[in-house]
Amino acid sequence: MNNTIVFAAALALGAGLSAPAEAATSVTIGISGWTGFAPLTLAKQAGIFEKHGLDVTLKKVPQASRPLAIASGDLQCAATTVETWLVWNASGVTTKQIFQLDKSYGADGIVVRNDIKTVADLKGKNVASSAPGTSPYFMLAWVLNKNGLSTKDVTVVNLEPDAAAQAFLAGQNDAAVTYEPFISAVRDKSDQGHILATTLDYPMVLDTVGCTPEFLTANPDAAKALADSYFEALDLIKSDPQKSYEIMGADVKQSAKEFEDSAKYLKWADKAENKQFFTKEFQDFSKTAGELLLQMGLIKEAPDVASLTDTSAVSN
Repeated sequence: MNNTIVFAAALALGAGLSAPAEAATSVTIGISGWTGFAPLTLAKQAGIFEKHGLDVTLKKVPQASRPLAIASGDLQCAATTVETWLVWNASGVTTKQIFQLDKSYGADGIVVRNDIKTVADLKGKNVASSAPGTSPYFMLAWVLNKNGLSTKDVTVVNLEPDAAAQAFLAGQNDAAVTYEPFISAVRDKSDQGHILATTLDYPMVLDTVGCTPEFLTANPDAAKALADSYFEALDLIKSDPQKSYEIMGADVKQSAKEFEDSAKYLKWADKAENKQFFTKEFQDFSKTAGELLLQMGLIKEAPDVASLTDTSAVSN
């Protein structure tokens, strides 16, 4: 099926996509190719954002560069992990999380050579990972910490998740921290190595969308429009998974089937799950993450957790 037909079908599924009566609110959101963020791409391609009065630009920006892009005004919003927002706010990039995107259930992990059997075996090894202040680096620190080690016990080679997986498959480094869809490239390559740990073993990758307070104040309806668009994209995935997977997969150069397989390792959060998440789990996780970030030296003081969110879009 060609892309034009797929796009037209998706538009039809979006239903009622007449042009908004008022000028659309422009917003640029920083993302990556992570499978969990894909419903945002679907909302864009299927015209759902437009239906909710938004003119959205999705801009792929490496996680380590996103806070600089927010601070410069290039981005008004971004998608990233809960602990990353802690780092950004602690460094003076003030933002507020407005809704949860997903929770990883095995979609993030550490791949290792076959002679590495336990986390303890990582000591003294080269591990490819994104830079400090990113989700892969935090996962590495979290897993090491849970096993009595720290990032000082390994040599970290800074590579983004895609490049880390590719380098590993090319025989470089002893281990790599990566995520879907890139970790799937390792799953069937038993001659190259195996997956040592994932978020099934260490549930600590939780993604949210956040925006600057200035943007939210200037556009009081934007947070709800963004959240509602995301939830509508989830409904579209349920009502027509094949077309949705095809659109989302194309953005990361996967077939619909490959994307569907990647998505099995995470769970997108609907509105009810958002309400539940921000009631208690968010606070508990942020407190634990803040303590580890302090221990790692990535922040000097943990921000007040209550100041990190504006959940009005999902609490009503």
